[in-house]
Amino acid sequence: MSAIENLIAKAAKVDRKIVLPEGQDPRVVAAANKIIEQNIADVIVLGSEEEISAACTEAGVSERKFASVDYMNSEDFDKFATEFMKMREAKGKPIDMDKARKAISSRIFYGAFMCKTGMVDGLVAGSIASTADMLRAAFMCIGTAPGIKIGSSSFLMDLKDPAPNGNQALLYADCGVNPDPNAEQLVDIAMAAADTYRSLVGGQPKIAFLSFSTKGSAEHAILEKISKATELFKAKIEAEGLDIVTEGELQADAALVPAVAASKAPESAIQGDANVLIFPDLNAGNIAYKLTQRLAGAGAYGPILMGLNAPLNDLSRGCSDDDIVGMAAVTVCQSLKG
Repeated sequence: MSAIENLIAKAAKVDRKIVLPEGQDPRVVAAANKIIEQNIADVIVLGSEEEISAACTEAGVSERKFASVDYMNSEDFDKFATEFMKMREAKGKPIDMDKARKAISSRIFYGAFMCKTGMVDGLVAGSIASTADMLRAAFMCIGTAPGIKIGSSSFLMDLKDPAPNGNQALLYADCGVNPDPNAEQLVDIAMAAADTYRSLVGGQPKIAFLSFSTKGSAEHAILEKISKATELFKAKIEAEGLDIVTEGELQADAALVPAVAASKAPESAIQGDANVLIFPDLNAGNIAYKLTQRLAGAGAYGPILMGLNAPLNDLSRGCSDDDIVGMAAVTVCQSLKG
């Protein structure tokens, strides 16, 4: 099975509920029915009856299998606004009730509070909302997981042909959030990626910090943060007894091709068998996932937001209803915490 088929099968074995906030989008209501039909999760769609009815008509959905909430008229609306007001005050950025209600009138913020309060296990949106809106909701409403200072993102790359090391699925991070992470932030990204890999693919994360140099084969100031991040991450793994293998700095071929690793880095803990690739900056990560997708024919699922207190995932504005279904399976599997 493909990586996404494995995720759908895994999600079907558990009982989870997700929210799809953009009920005005025909793709969303079509996806909501498919998610339920495939037993991936129970679904709540946000929107007024008028919005959802119009979307269903356009999508050709004659029978709704999902629940819906008219969030602007919900009994939870003012409760969420009050909680948001308290959260902003605790951050030293107080707002009044009118501003809090205006924030919660964003369907993405409302859905994020459903995650925060445990009403649902995850959120998938972004077919209409911008990535910036998604990130604001994630960081302002849900926040980062314990021990993680920054949120980040990854792409699950479902390879058309296995990598030289035999892996069918690889995780690339960060490809969508942090433009130029420092060494400590790269450690946070790697920790979040390890958890994400376990929850989506399973097995031991083997994490390579990538660069244009392998174990000191080149010298440049921009390599310093990569080698520092590697050392900090190794120390964290040892101190916390984590079941993770890591190495850096490594060129991509040394990370993914056993024969190259044996030649370039025979003492490396990663012997061409990496399954998680940590890129030094957003330029490299974004370019790499798009090249893998477009030239190698890989499926690219993401951006998968990582390091949050609850799973909240973004969609491409050009997504199909099947893309939404796939991201729903990703979100359910993230909620299982590996």
